[in-house]
Amino acid sequence: MNTEELAQLHVDKSVDARGTSCPGPLLAAKKAIGQIEKGQVMEVLSADEGTKRDIPKWCTKKGYEYLGTIEESGFFKILLRK
Repeated sequence: MNTEELAQLHVDKSVDARGTSCPGPLLAAKKAIGQIEKGQVMEVLSADEGTKRDIPKWCTKKGYEYLGTIEESGFFKILLRK
């Protein structure tokens, strides 16, 4: 998906982990994923550069679909489908 398509997605759950550093954003995502149903979309907001690597790896390991990352001013929106 390109950035425009990612921005148009309906997000079912948003996790704001911008105030944490590694591994905080990943831990927040692991906790929040149980709050959405299979097929729903979750975004993780993070200012930590490592999150751009950690979330896709975690998605692959757990069988979730990594959809992409949108770079905003000072943080990232990382989108995945459960």
